[in-house]
Amino acid sequence: MAASNDIVIEVKNLVKTYDKVNAVDGIDLKIKRGEIFAFLGPNGAGKTTTVEMIEGIRKPTKGSIMLLSLDVAKDSGKVKPRIGVLPQEFSSFDKVTVKETISFFSSLYKNGKKVDDLIELLDLSEYRNKLYQNLSGGLKQRVGIAVALVNDPEVVFLDEPTTGLDPRSRQDVWKVIKGLKGSGKTIFLTTHYMEEAQELADRVAVINHGKIIAEGSVDELIDTYGTGLVLTFNGIGPKLPVFLGNTGRKVDLTGNGQVSIKISDKDELLGILEILKGAGVKYKGINVRRSNLEEVFLKLTGESLKQEVK
Repeated sequence: MAASNDIVIEVKNLVKTYDKVNAVDGIDLKIKRGEIFAFLGPNGAGKTTTVEMIEGIRKPTKGSIMLLSLDVAKDSGKVKPRIGVLPQEFSSFDKVTVKETISFFSSLYKNGKKVDDLIELLDLSEYRNKLYQNLSGGLKQRVGIAVALVNDPEVVFLDEPTTGLDPRSRQDVWKVIKGLKGSGKTIFLTTHYMEEAQELADRVAVINHGKIIAEGSVDELIDTYGTGLVLTFNGIGPKLPVFLGNTGRKVDLTGNGQVSIKISDKDELLGILEILKGAGVKYKGINVRRSNLEEVFLKLTGESLKQEVK
């Protein structure tokens, strides 16, 4: 168990009510120093509201928030210089350059980081004199992360940092986030992208309708709520589904020349293939796939994040 000084964020029974509806409904969280913590859920689930309460931007209806051993409700002025924030829709001044943008925000802090160091850290050197309005979406997000780092924060909040980006730009932002973790920063990441949480997070909390419905590492969530390993046969003959069904396994037919069964490990896989070979049962190919966070979320909530729930 982590020592108390390793817990940088501790939230207890956090509630935010709007018009008698709990947008955030009794959340408890503990986030450890130096980890990437992902808050995973659909749009409208309560992610941003929760994060803004932790940052001190919104006042909770009920509950307590300790950030860096400070009570956010009482010590907001002491907390804010020690955190960095990339809001969900970061924007800057269109007619200023990348360097001017970062310089402006850095000037707001007594001990701001050197602008050139931030430009190098975010790999923005070749764009330093380019106007913000002429940057791609991915570059604008990298500028936003640089702005979030001007005060050399201990904790960095990144709210949906890759929404709307193309796959290449998303990968570039992921690289930056991994670098922040490598430098010792604690990252609180909100996202509705399964692959983003799976790629970056040390721990994930799944939130839906204002409640945390599961929490743990990616592997823990998949092991607890996933379907395990799924073995799929392609190009099957009529004998294969019958043969597999006779072994007592549940057989899923896709209707496009495939049949799937759940297996526990590679030893079971090898055993099944050996039995099929001995029985002369034919198929063209196989695929073994492990459960992912998308399947976990679907099982927990009955809906897919790809639906972009509002």
